[in-house]
Amino acid sequence: MVITTDTIKELRDMTGVSVMQCKKALEEAGGDIEKAKIILRKHSSATASKKADRALGAGIAAAYTHAGGSVAGVVVLACETDFVSKNTEFQKLAYDIAMHVAAMSPQFISRDDVKGEDIKAARDVFLKEVLNVPESSRTKAIEGKIDSYLREKVLLEQPFVKDATLSVGELLDGAVQKFGEKIQITRFERLSVK
Repeated sequence: MVITTDTIKELRDMTGVSVMQCKKALEEAGGDIEKAKIILRKHSSATASKKADRALGAGIAAAYTHAGGSVAGVVVLACETDFVSKNTEFQKLAYDIAMHVAAMSPQFISRDDVKGEDIKAARDVFLKEVLNVPESSRTKAIEGKIDSYLREKVLLEQPFVKDATLSVGELLDGAVQKFGEKIQITRFERLSVK
């Protein structure tokens, strides 16, 4: 299939990734835009892992207040330079993540933030739930329930509220690829009247 500049432009508009990366992904996908988006997503996680050890020196604090003012989400999204932190797309990303925090009420940024006592408390609850499961499968059932529980509570693993096909972590990986810098959520807070 012939890859036209219109196809490249369409993929770039959807993803915000550079023209050359879009062209390479389309070539690899045989011109299929949906496959090219998946290829770009794979490349974004590889790009993010390469930049993981870079220092963060700039960022933005963004807040979202839900209609009616009863719930607010606040997030600090850090990056390497002021150039990126002042970019309107970066600021919109921070606002969208703050909206996600308000909507989904995460408790931890990553699994590294989960304390041992939190996992022990969850394990105790799930142990009671799997008493009717055969003993040979009980450990696997408990681990599956803990994994599911953590995916609900860990911000980077939650499905993004505006696009459930992406996790918040994948959204950040895409931003790293797009902006060419390390991007990280350093802090978040959810405030609620109730």
